[in-house]
Amino acid sequence: MGMIEVEGLTKRFGATTAVDGLSFVVRPGRVTGFLGPNGAGKSTTMRMMIGLDRPTAGAARIGGRAYRDHAAPLCAAGALLDGRSVHRGRTARQHLLGLARTHGLPAARVGAVLEQVGLAAVADRRAGGFSLGMAQRLGIAAALLGDPAVVILDEPVNGLDPDGVLWIRTLLKELAAQGRTVLVSSHLMSEMALTADHLLIVGAGRLLADESMADMVGRVRGGRCLVRSPRLDALRELLAVQPAQLHDTTDGLEVEGVDAAAIGELAAAHGIVLHELTPHRASLEEAYMELTRASVEYGVGV
Repeated sequence: MGMIEVEGLTKRFGATTAVDGLSFVVRPGRVTGFLGPNGAGKSTTMRMMIGLDRPTAGAARIGGRAYRDHAAPLCAAGALLDGRSVHRGRTARQHLLGLARTHGLPAARVGAVLEQVGLAAVADRRAGGFSLGMAQRLGIAAALLGDPAVVILDEPVNGLDPDGVLWIRTLLKELAAQGRTVLVSSHLMSEMALTADHLLIVGAGRLLADESMADMVGRVRGGRCLVRSPRLDALRELLAVQPAQLHDTTDGLEVEGVDAAAIGELAAAHGIVLHELTPHRASLEEAYMELTRASVEYGVGV
């Protein structure tokens, strides 16, 4: 199966550098989330991967070669970058048949992907009358048409209802389980936390993180716990001599810098009853915000 290899990728629009020397590898068999603030360069990077934008410098390769150099590009990589990029007068079936003919794919393949994305019942309706969610599904059908080794999706859950979001989550995991390379961008942190195995995070066109979901979340604000006890003052005195930061809450004490096991052992050694000892699990959103805080740009995403 193919990989996505990005090496020194740079894109400038006049005086603006949208992508600044990006290098990373997207590997098969897992869902890789592509995250970053508005203006971070995510969409521009994805466009360069499939030849819609020409790099100012560097290169993007899919399966070891540029997308345009593949004899059958749709079979090498399928992409959804804009769900509305369909001729409004064509039906869903006509749109996919047109794409299939460019690669010699059978009409049966069109029917199969329409069924897969849940559009079989509306296959002969004009795309101009589709809702945003239906247009997204048609774009995903086009991305899957060539049974590609690599799937690149930019904001695929945009416009989908909760059932559609769950369907996308399941689809992405299935594609990765089949050994495909899956790269997906999304601004929905809660959804990415449930879907992605690995993360690429960019800010101001530069790579900020390339690591597993577990590592990304695990290194953020470790050792933070909520403690409740009827002898909180006594516990506070004991913790004051530890390398800990203490913060009062409405019904307890937040302890940072000492892990739950150490707090429990300290309390037991001094006969202090604990009513609650809850380690804090950082969310992807917290980890993301901490990492990208200095790179946030309030502008139009590129």
